Amino acid sequence: MPETVLKPRTRTKPKVERPKLHKVILLNDDFTPRAFVVTVLKGEFRLSEDQAYRVMITAHRKGICVVAVLPRDVAETKATRATDAGKAKGYPLMFTTEPEE
Repeated sequence: MPETVLKPRTRTKPKVERPKLHKVILLNDDFTPRAFVVTVLKGEFRLSEDQAYRVMITAHRKGICVVAVLPRDVAETKATRATDAGKAKGYPLMFTTEPEE
């Protein structure tokens, strides 16, 4: 009877990279009411009242402020929805995204 040679099984684990993160940035404008910006930040980004106020004031004083760092698709969706909320009320509220370095 011939001997059976068994080869060791090797399993290869696929390398899974973490998704690239993107910053969601709030751009300051002089027309959107502060209370509305805070409301959008609380609603879309789930910030507390205090956090939303700090983000809004930072954007007001410095011109821009990073709101959140998220996977690309989530960041783009939230930025678009927050910008659209401003447009729906007639405000020039603007959120953008850019890759995190």
